[in-house]
Amino acid sequence: MFAPPILISDDESLARLVRELSGHPVIAVDTESNSLHAYRERVCLIQFSTPAADFIVDPITVRDLQPLAGVFANPAQQKVLHAAEGDIIGLRRDYQFEFANLFDTMSAARSLGWPQVGLAAILDRHFGVTMNKKYQRADWGRRPLTPEQLDYARLDTHYLLPLRDLQRQALIDAGHWPEAEEEFERIASLRPDTEPTGPPEPAFWRVKGARDLGPGQAAILQELFAYREEQARRIDRPLFMVMSDATLMELARRAPRRSEDLLAIPGMTADQIRRHGPAVLRGIEQGLRAPAVRRLPVEREPDDVRERYDRLRTWRKERARARGVESDAILPRRALLDLARRPPRTEDDLTRITDFGRWRRETYGKEILALLSARQKRAEHD
Repeated sequence: MFAPPILISDDESLARLVRELSGHPVIAVDTESNSLHAYRERVCLIQFSTPAADFIVDPITVRDLQPLAGVFANPAQQKVLHAAEGDIIGLRRDYQFEFANLFDTMSAARSLGWPQVGLAAILDRHFGVTMNKKYQRADWGRRPLTPEQLDYARLDTHYLLPLRDLQRQALIDAGHWPEAEEEFERIASLRPDTEPTGPPEPAFWRVKGARDLGPGQAAILQELFAYREEQARRIDRPLFMVMSDATLMELARRAPRRSEDLLAIPGMTADQIRRHGPAVLRGIEQGLRAPAVRRLPVEREPDDVRERYDRLRTWRKERARARGVESDAILPRRALLDLARRPPRTEDDLTRITDFGRWRRETYGKEILALLSARQKRAEHD
C-alpha cells in the first residue's frame, strides 16, 4: 500500500511542489475536468507523480498556477501523460501553458500495436491494478473532495513512470522509438482547431440531423437551441442537462403548439414541461414566424483531391495492416488531407506538409511521392 497523495491547495504548497518536481528528470501528469457537469469545461485537478510521491494540485483553491508553466515548458524534463491530447488542450485553454518533452503512454501503446490502449486495461494487464470506475463521471469541480476521489485521481499518474520505462524499452527494441518521439512532439503542439474553413455557420447546425430539416423546421431549431444555450449558461450546466439534442430535434420536427402536445415529445417529462414548456412554446411560435433558415452550401472537395485522399488512405491502411497497428499510427488524418490538397512533387515539398515530420518523411516520403506521381502521370496521359 502506498502513502496518501499530497494535496496542493495554496500558493505556498504549490511553490514547494515546483521545487520538488524540479529535482526529477521525468514526472507523470494528468488532469481532471468537469465537462459533464458545467456549461464551460475547466481543469479542476492537476495530478503529478514522481518516483517518491503523488501530488494533486487543486486549481480551484490555488490562486496562481503560473509557477507550473516552467515545468510544462521545460525541454530538459519529460512529462509522461496518458491520452495527452485532452489534457494539453485543457491546460492551454485555461492557463496558456506551453509544452515540451512529452511521453504519451497511449500513443506509445498504439505504436507498439497493443490491442487495448485505455489506461485501465493497460494497468490491469501490466501491473495487476483494477481501477474503480465509480468516479469516471464525478463532478471534479465540487468541493470538498473526498479521500476516495483523491485516491482515484492519483492512480491516473501513479503507475505512468514504470509504464513509460516499459514502453520506452519496447519501442527501442522494436525500432519504433524515433517514430514515437516524433508523434510525442506532434501531440505537444496540439491546439484547438480554430482555423476558419469557410463562412461561419450557426452552432445549431451541428445538432445531429439538423441538416435534414426543412427550412421552417430549421428556424424553430435555431430558436430552441438559443433558448437551451441561455439556460445552460445561466445555471452553469452542460447543454444536455437542460435538454437533449434528440428532444430539440423532435420539437423542431413536430412543432407542438399547446402544453398538452409537449407530453408526446420524447424527453419532455412533466418536470421539463413545468420548467421549460412556456419558453419552448414561445420559441416554436417565434420560429414559425421567422424567415426560413437554409444551410450554407457545404464546400465539397474537388474530385482530384478526393481521389488522392482515397488512394493515400488505402496505402495507409495497407501499411498499418502489415505492421499490426491502427491506421493513424502510420500517418495522422491531417497529414493525409494536406497531402491530398497540396500534392508534393519533391522531397522539399514534403517539409511543408502538416504533421509530416522528419522521421515520417524519411520513412514514407519516397513511397508517397511515387504514389502521387504515378497517378499524376496517368491523369496527364488520359
